[in-house]
Amino acid sequence: MSAYRGLVQLGLGLWTTLRQIGRGASTVSYPEEALKLPPRWRGRPVLTRDPDGDERCVACQLCSAVCPTRCIELQAGEREDERRYPVSFRINFSRCIYCGFCEEACPTLAIQLLDAFAFSTEHHRDLIYEKEALLIDGTGKHPHYNFYRHAGVALHGKDKGQGSNESPPVNGRSNLP
Repeated sequence: MSAYRGLVQLGLGLWTTLRQIGRGASTVSYPEEALKLPPRWRGRPVLTRDPDGDERCVACQLCSAVCPTRCIELQAGEREDERRYPVSFRINFSRCIYCGFCEEACPTLAIQLLDAFAFSTEHHRDLIYEKEALLIDGTGKHPHYNFYRHAGVALHGKDKGQGSNESPPVNGRSNLP
């Protein structure tokens, strides 16, 4: 009885294969033809900039904390205007699994996964990207977002509560009984 089931399964498999032969080729000649990537493709992580040209990253280290392979390392620094920034930012792409957790965890939309996927090297050391190689000139997927204009952070020339769509700060102790 089991030999009969095996023959039936083999016949069904062959029938499925024979049905697909006449449907045309689904192979793409990759270097000559561009691949059609799905809209939610997760490619190489990059660091983006604000529309003003400043770095979006505030070195909160949420991306490195949520990374399951621990491939992201960064060190925080502070500028004269009390704005935090990453002094160093490093991603080891030989360990990265392109899960997208870093993009989801980033509150400033600084780290984004773009559709770049073909960047192979011969040596392991060439897959460790520093901040200069990760930082792109554009804003990425969110061209109009500026963290410091939308968040309740005081900067020179703008106090807390003066950002777009922002209410004045609330005194937390006024709600106590």
